[in-house]
Parts: sequence; structure tokens; C-alpha cells
Amino acid sequence: MKQKVSLVLSGGGARGIAHIGVIEEIEKQGFEIFSVAGTSMGAMVGGIYALGKMEAYKNWICSLDKFKVFSLIDFSFSIQGLVKGDKVFNKMKEFIPDVNIEDLNIFYTAVAADIINKEEVVFTKGSIFEAIRASISIPTIFTPVKTDDGLLVDGGVINNIPINHAHRTPGDILIVVNVNANIPVDKPAISKKDNEIKRSIYQKKIKDFYRHLHKTHPISKTEKLGYFELMNKTISLMTYHNAQMLLDKYKPDILINISRNSSSTYDFYKAEELVEIGRHAAIKSLKEFYKK
Repeated sequence: MKQKVSLVLSGGGARGIAHIGVIEEIEKQGFEIFSVAGTSMGAMVGGIYALGKMEAYKNWICSLDKFKVFSLIDFSFSIQGLVKGDKVFNKMKEFIPDVNIEDLNIFYTAVAADIINKEEVVFTKGSIFEAIRASISIPTIFTPVKTDDGLLVDGGVINNIPINHAHRTPGDILIVVNVNANIPVDKPAISKKDNEIKRSIYQKKIKDFYRHLHKTHPISKTEKLGYFELMNKTISLMTYHNAQMLLDKYKPDILINISRNSSSTYDFYKAEELVEIGRHAAIKSLKEFYKK
């Protein structure tokens, strides 16, 4: 009988792509993931896994330029967020079906934050896409999700590593993946040429994004576009300290740490590299677990 695993996946923007490599390695080594809880990108990858569509998602996320993902960004430029997110989710629905969480083959939990009612929102039933959409709503970037009496944003605002919501069963082991660890970057060797090609393509897309932003919201010649970096660092600092408190309180059986310097929040062009970084980290952590 396979060892059962309750898996917890942190948020972290593009770094959350590393969860794919972690999950692949956990399964490769013979574990059975029966439960997954995640926040933000962790909710996204965890939800895709729970749907049994990880391979399709991996192929898509690793082919961002081919699928012209930037053309899927639906700019809203409202005071609540720059991107609505509807286009990318509609595209994903072409190959990933939306189902109710309670109908999945494994236990799934996603976390969001209600900024009106000042509380954590935990999804354990209902539409998995609605749960993911709420959990990844990075403040000021993605427009929040409206409910009857609330407004939902990225769960990392309150709980970026939802260990306390992990579904457990007797004899299981708790594996937590933290993609915001304050450790040096540790990654396997990759082709420098391939990485440079992907980087140049992505940087062109980013320039197009900023050009679009400037046309819609002109800035003065003396003003610098430090908005995204400022928000990124502010949110990262907040989620980092909240996560450390949770890790101190709830001790996992296996903690897989991935450096917060592995990529920036929006470096999705690094998808293939991040998958391998996740796999590499999982191999090392599981090896240490076996030594105990």
C-alpha cells in the first residue's frame, strides 16, 4: 500500500509553477496524494492536479509564447485591479473542465481573503474555478471576486501556506511546499542558450505590456514605473512573515523549500526551469526524509 500524503502548496506567483515538479517527483517516488490544500498559485496547481489535468496544464504553462498568453490578458484598468482574468480562465476551460470540489477524487481546499468582512474564506465545495479565481486575485493586479456581501482577493494576504486546512487521515504524512523560502537559489543545470531565448521573447512581451499600460495610464517623464515592484515586495514581505508563523506552529513531516529568489512573481517565461527547480528540491527533501 502506498504511503498517503496530505499536500500543502504555498502561493508565490510564477514560483508556484515549481509545485508541478514537486508533485511529479512525489508520485514518482511512490506516494499517494489524497489531499491538497493551496493558496494562490498553490491553489491553482493543486486544483489542476485534483482535476487530473496536470499534464495538459504543464504543457500549456511551459508554452506561454506559443499560446500567446499576453494576448489573453484582459486589461480592466479599474481602481480595483489591472486585469480581469476572464480571458485566461476561459482559455483554460477549453482543456480543463470546471467541476464542483466535492465531486473530485481527492480532497481539495483553496484559500482566499474577504477584505470587506476581514476574514479568511476557505473553499471546500462549489466550483473549483471560482475557488481558484478568488485565491489568485493578487491585490491591485487582478480584479477581486465579488460575492453577495464580500470582496475576495488572494488568500496569501491572510494565509499563504494553509497548513491548518490540510485534510488529514491516520497514518498519512504532511508535506508542505514553500516557494518563498529565504534560502539561496538551488537548481539543476539547464541550457543557457534555451533560457536566453525564452528570456528575450518574454522581455519583448513585457515591453508590449508596459507600452499598453502607458497608453492607457500616461505617466510623466519624471515618474518611474515602480508600481509592480513596490506591490510585489510589499505583499511578499507580508506573506513571508505570516507563513513563518504558520510553519512554526504546524510542523510538517516534510518541508520542501524553494528559494523566493528563484524567479520574480511574474516570470512565467521560466516555467520549464521552475518545474525542474521544484523537482530538484523535492528529491533533496525526500532523500533527507528517508534518512530519518
